Amino acid sequence: MCRSITGNGVRDTLRVLQRHIPLTVHEVPSGTPVFDWTVPNEWNIRDAYVKNAQGERVIDFRRSNLHVMSYSVPVHRTVSLEELKAHLHTLPAQPDWIPYRTSYYKEDWGFCLSHRQLSELREGEYEVCIDATLAPGHLTYGACYLPGASAAEVLVSAHICHPSLCNDNLSAVALATFLARELRPVRQRYSYRFLFAPGTIGAITWLCLHEADVSRVQHGLVLSCVGDAGHLSYKRSRRGNAEIDRAVHHVLQHSGQAHDVEDFSPYGYDERQFCSPGFDLPVGRLSRTPGGRFPEYHTSADNLDFVRPEALADSYATCRSVFDVLEGNQTYLNRNPKGEPQLGRRGLYGAIGGQAGERVEELALLWVLSLSDGSRSLLDIAERAQMRFDTIRAAADALMAQGLLAEVAVTSRGNASAPP
Repeated sequence: MCRSITGNGVRDTLRVLQRHIPLTVHEVPSGTPVFDWTVPNEWNIRDAYVKNAQGERVIDFRRSNLHVMSYSVPVHRTVSLEELKAHLHTLPAQPDWIPYRTSYYKEDWGFCLSHRQLSELREGEYEVCIDATLAPGHLTYGACYLPGASAAEVLVSAHICHPSLCNDNLSAVALATFLARELRPVRQRYSYRFLFAPGTIGAITWLCLHEADVSRVQHGLVLSCVGDAGHLSYKRSRRGNAEIDRAVHHVLQHSGQAHDVEDFSPYGYDERQFCSPGFDLPVGRLSRTPGGRFPEYHTSADNLDFVRPEALADSYATCRSVFDVLEGNQTYLNRNPKGEPQLGRRGLYGAIGGQAGERVEELALLWVLSLSDGSRSLLDIAERAQMRFDTIRAAADALMAQGLLAEVAVTSRGNASAPP
């Protein structure tokens, strides 16, 4: 499917996603002002080729839609090889790969091909045809909203504008789709919003159209390049210490696997739009090898063979673990704070101390009781205790069942108040 920032390729892709999740498709007219930007004209392409004097297609869009520079204006003319070369893009260092190139906001045309193909072109005239339209239409994006017990939202975003690139970013589109599919049957504490939009202009358009509602976003993840064999990498939100930043770091830290956590920078994917100073949303980015840091990036080598099933599965499991932390990260008040409560008669402490396999869980009980003063969340406690969140969460559940904890309401600004 020839996806771009607009056009039927995006619509066709969203229709595929609708087979799996309840996705609402939105159309925003060309010319719509969105902050400092304007929704561009819609681009659609039917065919494209370069023919030699013998009428052979030496460059053929039907073989790979990467052969045409995205958003190329329509053209049909005969040119010399010298003139043609001014519109050709190759990768000399990777002579068998086709590069991915775009010209979204400057009218131009071009073809992409392997450097080996370029070296085989002979002097003479060539027929150039790009059968495309660039005209007023719409920008298309999809959103899947899963209501939870709270109106507070977890935003998950994946850009959907790249054709024939599997890691960047079809891997993230697939991951977000299956996360939404698995979360849908169970009512969560948070509401979840999955956004499938073209990069940059799509996120800006969504923010502009939903400016009054974005304050509901309490946590967010931009997913990108989540299927390659590299280890997981997380880029913090602009805030640097938002709950999503801490949750992802905690999950990665306790995964037992290599990982990277880096500070926010205003370069990258749509996290830079969500984190722009006028919004400053708590949105980080989860990748494996980030875009631009693997040779196959934006080339035909970013194909199905480059994406590893086990890597994609690990990215999925990591996201689910992060959501589990967010869902379970509540704040409690110890209802028996004067001295340590007697856990043994409540069945929470082993009759014989020091048995293997019991100490960690019992220590978790003690940490939760010690730090549950109404000001610390379970993630705070897990970090302080240097224990896995699920262990701390299980301890809190056991203490709650015995009436030793009271849940504390916490506002979105982090202020805690005990229930009446």
